[in-house]
Order: sequence, then C-alpha cells, then structure tokens
Amino acid sequence: MADEKTLLVTGGCGFIGSNFIHYILAQYPNYRIINLDKLTYCGNLDNLCAVVQQPNFTFVKGDIADRATVMGILHDEGVDCIVNFAAESHVDRSIEEPDLFLRTNILGTQVLLDGARETHVPLFIQISTDEVYGSLGPTGEFTETTPLKPNSPYSASKTAADLIVRAYIKTYGIDAIVTRCSNNYGPYQFPEKLLPLMISNAMEDRELPIYGDGLNVRDWIYVEDHCQAIDVIMHRGKSGETYNIGGASERTNLEVVRTILEVLGKPESLIRFVKDRPGHDRRYAMDFSKLKKELGWEPKVTFEEGIQKTVTWYVEHQDWWQRIKTGEYMEYYERMYGSRE
Repeated sequence: MADEKTLLVTGGCGFIGSNFIHYILAQYPNYRIINLDKLTYCGNLDNLCAVVQQPNFTFVKGDIADRATVMGILHDEGVDCIVNFAAESHVDRSIEEPDLFLRTNILGTQVLLDGARETHVPLFIQISTDEVYGSLGPTGEFTETTPLKPNSPYSASKTAADLIVRAYIKTYGIDAIVTRCSNNYGPYQFPEKLLPLMISNAMEDRELPIYGDGLNVRDWIYVEDHCQAIDVIMHRGKSGETYNIGGASERTNLEVVRTILEVLGKPESLIRFVKDRPGHDRRYAMDFSKLKKELGWEPKVTFEEGIQKTVTWYVEHQDWWQRIKTGEYMEYYERMYGSRE
C-alpha cells in the first residue's frame, strides 16, 4: 500500500478496533481512518479520545447492516481498504439474544462486501476468531484448514460471515482476506470480558467468578501484537487467503486469574467458581506458522509482560472502567448522539 491510504475501520470504538486505530495512526501518519461504529453498549468513544481531534480521523455513527450508510461512505470517500472489526462478540449475550448476533455479524458483513464490490475497494479484511474452529482436545492446534465447527450462536455467526467472504471472493472476484485470532487482552477491553472483569473486581475486593472448574484453556495474545499482525497482512498478505494469528501463550482461566491476583497482591480467596456456560469450549490453541513463514510475523509480547502491562493500564485508568460499570459512559453518548440502539 502506498504512503497515503484511506481505511474504513468498522467497530473502531470497540476493544481491538480502537487499539488498531491507535496503532495505525502512530505507524502511518499519512493514512486517513474513517471509523464506522454503531455505539452499542460495548462501543466507547472514550477509547479514542487521544485521536478524535486529529484531522486524519473521522467518526461516523452508524450500523454496518445499514446499506445506505455504508454505501454513502464508500461512494464519497475513496476507501482503499475495509477492516471489519464490527461484531457482537460476547458468547453469553449470544446465548440470550442470538438474533442480534446474526444481524450484525452476518448481514452486516454481507452489506460491507456488497459495498466493497460496488465501489471496487482494493482490499477487504474480515477480522474473525479462533472460535469458528470449535473446541480442541488436550493436544493439537487449529490450522487454517481445520474444519469449522462452531459451538455457540456467536461463533456460528462469525463462521457464516467467513464463508460469505469466501463466497464473494469466488463468485465476484473481490480481493479479501480472513484473519482468525486467539483471545486478545490489553487496554480498552470492555469489563464484561475475563481479564478486565477480574482486574477491576479484584481492585474493588469483589468476588471473581470463574466458570466451571476454571480449567478451560485459551491462547492469549496481547492486543498490540494482533494489531501488528493485521498491519502485516494488510500490506503484504495474499488475497483469498486465511491467516491464523496466535499468541503462543496457552493458559487456563484459573492460571490467568491467579496471575492477576498475584500482580495486584490480592488473595485467592476472592475466587468463586460458578455454573459453567452452555456449550463452553474446553480448549483453543492456534498454529500461526503460515503467517510466520509467509509474512514473517510472530508475537513479541510474552504473557507475563502483557499481563503486567494490562494490569498497570487498568490501575492507571480506573475512571475509564468505572464509567462503564456505572453506566455513566452511556448517558454521555445518548446526550450526544441519541439512543445507542
């Protein structure tokens, strides 16, 4: 990609999307970013307060499933790449309200693909998840050729989106890439997710709820490493390919929580085991050797370094997560933009 590009980043007020925007604007000062975000409950403009006044950043409140909004941006702005982070992503919520996940994650992706096809966008990047592969046993890793076997409404909706991207590549010849990443952690993660929930609860000396026996295994990646991987794929990846992104840091949920308590100097007596969620995948692990071999990427931040950096960030930004836990952040945006739905 040349020195000056316009990126349409969808879901850029969320956790990974906002980190990606910070990363790209720091790495490529001549790039322009249009951030399209619906500002649902987990979309937070506080994540972008450091860049919101920059002349090469534009925020548009809108829904990726709203064809008129998407087409308006793409026809007017000359977009060089769409990076689709926008998604309903919390598994527990998908069990309660699967229809919301199907609309955003499937229909929204299809609307973006139609826009890319109609306006000849040079590249579409679909940000997916390791959860499309289902669950692993005690050994082995997911590769890009592992059969897709989603086990929750969330992962099923992301699987469907991935297959729609594939269909548009094969049927319409659009240039698109799918990336599938393991569990992210780091700054700006919504406090319903495991790490920020455990960190903030521990800081307040509240109970730390862990599903089941706490031995579910995830491959953890620091969010900046994920952003760097997307950067490499965006500039040097091959259209039509899928790339796994992993952190090479498998940990049980219980190990993660105990590490957080150790960093904060809090007692393990705060841990409470609760009833497991339905269809809870036992283990994920990513083989990212294709990305390493073909594009030279591998994670830089160890789990120990990343956890320390993450805990420090939440300690230093208590106002950020307290505004979310009290709901204050939603009141501000409703005054600014009206209803968040």
